[in-house]
Amino acid sequence: MAADFYELLGVSRTATDDEIKKAYRKLARELHPDANGGDKESEEKFKHVSTAYETLRDPEKRRVYDTYGSAGPQGMGDPGDFFASGQGFGDIFESMFGAAFGNSYRGPRTGALRGEDMEIALALSFEEAVFGAQKEVTIRVPTTCSTCGGNGSKPGTAPTICPICQGSGSVKKVAQTILGRMMTTAVCDRCRGAGQIISTPCPDCRGEGRRTLDRTYTVEVPSGVDDGTTLHLTGKGAAGSRGGLPGDLFIQLRVLPDERFTREHNDILSSVHISYVQAALGVQLEIETLDGAETLTVPGGTQSGRRFVLRSKGVPHLRSRGRGDHVVTVVVDIPTELAPEEEQHLRDLAQLRGEEVAHHEEGLFSKIKSAFR
Repeated sequence: MAADFYELLGVSRTATDDEIKKAYRKLARELHPDANGGDKESEEKFKHVSTAYETLRDPEKRRVYDTYGSAGPQGMGDPGDFFASGQGFGDIFESMFGAAFGNSYRGPRTGALRGEDMEIALALSFEEAVFGAQKEVTIRVPTTCSTCGGNGSKPGTAPTICPICQGSGSVKKVAQTILGRMMTTAVCDRCRGAGQIISTPCPDCRGEGRRTLDRTYTVEVPSGVDDGTTLHLTGKGAAGSRGGLPGDLFIQLRVLPDERFTREHNDILSSVHISYVQAALGVQLEIETLDGAETLTVPGGTQSGRRFVLRSKGVPHLRSRGRGDHVVTVVVDIPTELAPEEEQHLRDLAQLRGEEVAHHEEGLFSKIKSAFR
């Protein structure tokens, strides 16, 4: 399906949630297979419209769709692959209209629920973030119970279909509204939406199908990551309930500061202090970089604050080849105290250059000392 989701629903890209819902209700009534005698073309249109509504009604999915289009961020092609969730288009329709058009799209539930996504922070040194590293993380996470295999029942027994909802996980109720009698769907109180009853729970997980344990994973940190980067490990989150798919693990990277360097995008920044004499006459220095020592030639007449660039000595680009630069800022140190000989040389230099300088004020001790010479 290549059509734009907004076009499918007949709304603008700035449509509100109420406008999107209203448009879907109208189209769903027109296109639902039970209202069209099982017409295949109407059924196909109904599926596409339902996928569009399922995407645009969810703020996060809508944001991703507006950013990347129907293919999703990974270019997955059919939007049904990327934007589909655990709730099918029949579930959406029934949640809005009840079962007025039948129950063609609802079948027995298995009781399986997807596991929760987990999040953990991982500290890296400055150099580990620049060059990459292999790190281990340990997280306390719900895992599939080894005793019952995740179905929640005591070994030798099995879950049974809920007698109230017949495995659907929901029950239908009729309500009288200003529009007439409406049939709505609610979560089954007996099985709490699972569709199954566990008569004899597993003694180890107490029917949950999961136990919370420590799990250690090896994480490959790519070169070039920065503070705040998130790594995504698929299927390493909480185990699904009663055999459901596991959630994902998100690792938030925290890069520790380095006393020698700072980072600006893919460039490494550092500073070097030189004397005013070195600044005036020039000097060759050894500069510390992440790749080892480098020779830096500072020409005579260098002013404080001048920046020198060491090409390709910075941070590797995270998603492409090449590296940033290492930028060295020169800081010229002016002495706050001078030996008498140093001061005299500077005064001689000032006189030679014809420059005005402050007169030296002798202290009382110096004046007394001079009087006895």
